Amino acid sequence: MASAPTVAVISFAGISPFHLSVPCIVFGEDRTDGGLPRFDTQVCGWETGALDTRAGFRIEVRQTLDALAGADVVVVPSWHGDLRPAPPMLLDALRDAHARGAIMVGLCLGAFVLAEAGLLDGRPATTHWLFASQFAEQYPMVRLNADVLYVDDGDVLTSAGTAAALDCCLHLMRRLCGAEVARRAARRMVVAPHRQGNQAQFIAQPVRAVVQGDRLSELLDWLGGHLDESHTLDALAQRARMSRRTFTRRFREVTGTTVGRWLANQRLALAQQLLETTRRPIDHIAVEAGFGTALSMRQHFAAALDTSPSAYRREFQGVSR
Repeated sequence: MASAPTVAVISFAGISPFHLSVPCIVFGEDRTDGGLPRFDTQVCGWETGALDTRAGFRIEVRQTLDALAGADVVVVPSWHGDLRPAPPMLLDALRDAHARGAIMVGLCLGAFVLAEAGLLDGRPATTHWLFASQFAEQYPMVRLNADVLYVDDGDVLTSAGTAAALDCCLHLMRRLCGAEVARRAARRMVVAPHRQGNQAQFIAQPVRAVVQGDRLSELLDWLGGHLDESHTLDALAQRARMSRRTFTRRFREVTGTTVGRWLANQRLALAQQLLETTRRPIDHIAVEAGFGTALSMRQHFAAALDTSPSAYRREFQGVSR
């Protein structure tokens, strides 16, 4: 696949403009002045012309579903809140695109559309937590995981709500173009460059504000520069000047996950970046990323990414940066 593939984004009358904007801002904006690849992104639908949105204004959709025939990536960014059946012509176009080899992405309630098309049967997937029970009842053949931000199952990806949809799209950009491209794109959008998909959906404080004197923010920043060291819960609580109980509670409120999982995800992200952008030996990367040994790093890669560090590095050797 080319470094900047063709992306088809499905729109429809009554769509939320915010949901539609997520894949469009990740893949559709021209950032070539910053050295980023320009994706060929087309908004399309089974209806064309001026379509009403949920925000009270209209958008102009010029491309029909024929755009799916040449797309490398097809994104269903949302769906109607009443979960009405999708038009048969949309379902057929999605099935054809998948059979042709396109990567299919269902963001938020868009996962319902992919499930209705039969593209999620027997596969892991997620959707917005508020609709998870209805999804599980309606599509029992899908292995629903309602507690995560997004699920990457190779040629099919699904995500939770809007912020998680942004994470999912940046994750896919990382897959297609490498960590450095995704990092620079995230920086242009002023968002976190990488959150692992297995992070919890519900976070009391989804965007961590780094404020002077905020002990937990300062600790997280410090941890990011000391991933190669071992850390105990008691030592981190002491460094944050909190009791162990208060520290674990506040940590989950702010990050949406446990200390151990957060550290594992940060170390995994660092190892991915080093594998993509350097030729350092895997043993050295394992130490630098905080896994200690290559065996430990292999185990984490197998569990989280279903691959090995060596295979991951080979996958990105031909990526242009």
